[in-house]
Amino acid sequence: MTVSNRAGCLLTGFILATGFSTTVLGEFAEGFSEALASPNRSAEEKERDVSRKPAQVMEFVGIEAGMTVLEIFAGGGWYTELLSAAVGSDGMVYAQNPEGFRERLGEAPELRAARLGNVEVIYTLGTEMFDPRLNIELPMQADAAFTALNLHDYANRGDETGLAFLTGIYDALAPGGILGVIDHVGAVEQNNTDLHRMSELKAQQLLTSAGFVIDGVSDILENTSDDHSLGIRDPAIRYNTDRMLLRARKPE
Repeated sequence: MTVSNRAGCLLTGFILATGFSTTVLGEFAEGFSEALASPNRSAEEKERDVSRKPAQVMEFVGIEAGMTVLEIFAGGGWYTELLSAAVGSDGMVYAQNPEGFRERLGEAPELRAARLGNVEVIYTLGTEMFDPRLNIELPMQADAAFTALNLHDYANRGDETGLAFLTGIYDALAPGGILGVIDHVGAVEQNNTDLHRMSELKAQQLLTSAGFVIDGVSDILENTSDDHSLGIRDPAIRYNTDRMLLRARKPE
């Protein structure tokens, strides 16, 4: 994997301080490719594979067979399906959503979990959709955590809210555990709150402030045709925004 050119200048300090690495990690459970092609995945979900590059993302983050993975703000479960396939029958995925999201999601997360067999759906306290108080209680600390397109919603409510969100993840991880973060890239000078974006620098600052070490950055989700000026739901870029992919680690 290569370090994104757009982030290189911003990350120099982090690279020197953390022993920055772009090493490819992860060895999936047998049957991962077959799971991607499964008829249980809808055509709409499969269409997103082109821009979301599921195998490359899971590999870069370091998701491996047998891992216990905490997925933060799992939503309807697009990534839940991939995480489940990557960890296999010897692994476990805890798919978290805030309590305020339960009614909107309906039975879909539980039905997916029942079909996959190695997924448990959990809802955390807080009546507001983006309440950062995760209050996650797992049988054991997770080997890895993953959150896609969510950090900006917390960070754009202020650094305190962003840190509270990341601290909840940090506490749920075992020492040495990894966290994969995907989010919509925003320019520093733009109103990222309205656009539902965030700058890569802000994401890294919040991660390190929460205690994580930045372990890798990848440009595989980069889209140079997105100039960061449009909201993420604009038809011109919906489902195809320029995205950061970060790997962070909880120190041993």
